[in-house]
Amino acid sequence: MTIRWGILGTGGIARTFTEDLLLLGHKVAAVGSRAPETAQAFADRYGIVSAYGSYAELAADDQVDVVYVATPHSGHYDAARICLEAGRGVLVEKPFTTNAADAEALAALARERGLFAMEAMWTRFNPIVVRMRELIADGAIGDVTAVYADFSFAADYDPEHRLWAPGLAGGALLDLGIYPLSFAWMLLGEPDSVQAFASSAPTGVDANTGILLGYASGAVALLHCGLLGDSPQTATIVGTTGRVEVASPAWRPSAMTLHRKGAEPETFTADLPGHGYTYQAEEVARCLADGRTESAGMPLDETIAIARTLDKIAARFTPAT
Repeated sequence: MTIRWGILGTGGIARTFTEDLLLLGHKVAAVGSRAPETAQAFADRYGIVSAYGSYAELAADDQVDVVYVATPHSGHYDAARICLEAGRGVLVEKPFTTNAADAEALAALARERGLFAMEAMWTRFNPIVVRMRELIADGAIGDVTAVYADFSFAADYDPEHRLWAPGLAGGALLDLGIYPLSFAWMLLGEPDSVQAFASSAPTGVDANTGILLGYASGAVALLHCGLLGDSPQTATIVGTTGRVEVASPAWRPSAMTLHRKGAEPETFTADLPGHGYTYQAEEVARCLADGRTESAGMPLDETIAIARTLDKIAARFTPAT
């Protein structure tokens, strides 16, 4: 089955994902932007036949099976809704939406229409992460007691840039914090308690954020995201009989090391093609070929639950003094 993609948005992430689709040999049938000239320039760059100057025109194209929604976070809900209402499945960049209520609404619409929908949490489908989850599920490190994960970098301050602009749902939490949160969720599930602290940028968005999740099992997750400095961007999973260290960048790892009590460390590596988005695209293709409207690797109910936790984290921010 040849999957025919539509690309909604023409920014950096749209270019990156399109390049990986072409690397796989998938068909990119159309691109849509709010400006016709921008869409046409994108189409010319990647050899795409159809270019549209509105999202609605892209969504109406019957030559498109699924649309990759690559707008800034603040535009995800409206763009995905346009596509679903036009009968197109969607792969929506993370975070799926900026709040849980919108995530629930999109999921309900997709299910009502019998259409595919998935949050583009590409880390889930990375072969190192897949292997890590298999090892831990098989008891390689015993019971998980703690997860440490971070994603921070020094971003140039520009109040107009989407990272810093509240009107574009900027801030470290939604852009970067979704990665360590989803990482911890894969291993520990929904937390029983949520605590958070954030220092604010001049625009009011969170610029440096720490998160502590607690679980009834006694496990904890310590997570960090930020826009002020370069962190290791690693992840460590601690268990009762060992630990796993996921190499940087943990959101796109190509290596990890398993430490078991009484055994020599084992290192696992993977050669990642392109930018690392191919595995996510292949998952979408599998789902569509099999007639599935959701991915078991990133189901909508989990996306919604994570969105609820993002809402809780933001509500529990302790303002800096």
